[in-house]
Amino acid sequence: MARPELARRLIVNADDFGRSPAINQAVIRAHAEGILTTASLMMNEPATAEAVALAREHPRLGVGLHLSLLCGSSALPASQIPGLVNDRGEFSDRPVAVGFKYFVRHNLRAQLRKEIRAQLERFRATGLTLDHVNGHLHLHLHPTVFPILMAETAEFGIRRMRLTRDPFWLNARLASGRWLYRTSHAFIYRCLSARARPSLQRQGIRHTQRVFGLLQNALVDEAYVLRLLPELPAGDSELYSHPSLDEFKHEFDALISPRVKDLVQRRSIELIRYQDL
Repeated sequence: MARPELARRLIVNADDFGRSPAINQAVIRAHAEGILTTASLMMNEPATAEAVALAREHPRLGVGLHLSLLCGSSALPASQIPGLVNDRGEFSDRPVAVGFKYFVRHNLRAQLRKEIRAQLERFRATGLTLDHVNGHLHLHLHPTVFPILMAETAEFGIRRMRLTRDPFWLNARLASGRWLYRTSHAFIYRCLSARARPSLQRQGIRHTQRVFGLLQNALVDEAYVLRLLPELPAGDSELYSHPSLDEFKHEFDALISPRVKDLVQRRSIELIRYQDL
């Protein structure tokens, strides 16, 4: 058995749980048949209730909150957060514009706080154990959103959070192409994670040392995972993807691949949840 400091532990997470039945079924199958250990639940989507019911039937699946402040629907009615959503209660799907708006418009902070609390309260009402918290498109690390979220950690029992940092040079060895996307996102999230880490440490909130998947952007396929696993560094890591039975079936296929499962076993990689950190 590897010494503790040399052990390689991996959280395998699915984002967007609850967004559609095709995603929900992929999550549950990837957990039951493959290597998936956790899922991040969107609280305001059409298939959220189904996802909660499925999670209750699979108690070994670690379920966290996928905080949504961009794309999708809000927990609160539009009349309470008019600066965040349109008349139908829908967030904008323009990440750069939303990120800039949340940063410069200080008058939106009260509305952000109300919506963040509403989503946390909805999760608490499910009765599920809160395995972790992260954000849709990683907006939980946004300089305005992050301190608001951190102010709620004690009340809502947030003890683990995704600290998004995908090692660029390792990714450069594993994949090719889309260099502008990969370099820009590696730089942005290196800065955001460095800014957030001291606050997480002060409050004793645990996180993995690295997060894989960011620089792949919906290309976490079997070939990538088979290249990643032999290169997985010692310590705790997260691999996240967006498995579904329709749009991103290649990511679902990677998680149930017999070759991937065999490699996890042969490399003595321990599959864990955030609550196991």
